[in-house]
Amino acid sequence: MVSGNRTLRDGVVLGLIAYIAVAAFYAVFDVLAARGTLYTVDLLGKAVFRGLRDPAVLQLPVRPDFTAVFLYNALHLVASLAIGLVVAWLIAQAERRARLAWLFLAVIVGGYVVTILAVGALTGPIRSLLPWWSIVVANSAAVVLAGGWLSWRRPEAWRGLLPFLRDASARP
Repeated sequence: MVSGNRTLRDGVVLGLIAYIAVAAFYAVFDVLAARGTLYTVDLLGKAVFRGLRDPAVLQLPVRPDFTAVFLYNALHLVASLAIGLVVAWLIAQAERRARLAWLFLAVIVGGYVVTILAVGALTGPIRSLLPWWSIVVANSAAVVLAGGWLSWRRPEAWRGLLPFLRDASARP
């Protein structure tokens, strides 16, 4: 059961790191675009919880809807925690089944790609305000930071993947 507690704790931390990484990216993104730190979160909250479909209305100064901001942040946090828990569970499985570690890595990489595609598809109507590159960079930052923490916390997780990665790099 100690392993289960470790996996749960690691999953929560992974989710929190990913959540903070994406939120920080978009806060900086919005400040650099001279839109204010909550612009993207406000836009996403209005789209998800208020039915906003025409982002052209946001070309004019609009007061942030703090309820929509809060609700979207809550949704984003729950989704990040769920993904963190799944990734931690997959890593724990890879540690227990080293011969199948490549499969668990493939699922994690596939989940990364599916997450980007899903967010991109769901935000299609506001693409001009939320470009593809920002979705890729935000999610990549989350993966790098959370993966870096996991590598530091559980270096043994890589043990099962090293033979697979070494074999893959040797292939033409």
